Amino acid sequence: MTKLSGTIAFVGLVFCLSQAQDATKVEPTHYRLAFENDKVQVVYIHYGPHEKSKLHSHPGGVVVDLTEAHLRFTDQNGKTQEVYSKAGEARWFPPFRHKVENLGDQAFSAIYVGLKDSPSATGAGQSPQLDDQTARILAAYLLDAQSMKDMAAASTH
Repeated sequence: MTKLSGTIAFVGLVFCLSQAQDATKVEPTHYRLAFENDKVQVVYIHYGPHEKSKLHSHPGGVVVDLTEAHLRFTDQNGKTQEVYSKAGEARWFPPFRHKVENLGDQAFSAIYVGLKDSPSATGAGQSPQLDDQTARILAAYLLDAQSMKDMAAASTH
């Protein structure tokens, strides 16, 4: 019975750790789930000036920057990279774990479209990738949707 209890506890711990890395679970202040199905996870990202995150993960996908940004990414091994981006830029990222720090004096907002593995379409264990044209179309669509949302919010105030 103790071996079974130990196995159940171990499986529970592994499950909790895997769930704890999801940005929307670990960092709900900065990452808010907008939409999810069996193909994608769409997440709103928002960091105030100089805010930092805990270590979290994202599936492979595309980020569309809604605002300018000066960010520092720190991976799970401590390697850092500073990134400057402009509103409307779209970039592909493979699955990754990192911490984020907004180095700017302005808030940063983006949308992350994480693509879930689709073994029948891409081969087992491979993440689907978007070509540059599709990424640009997606970026334009998301920026237009955000503009419409902002206009609707402004008209209600």
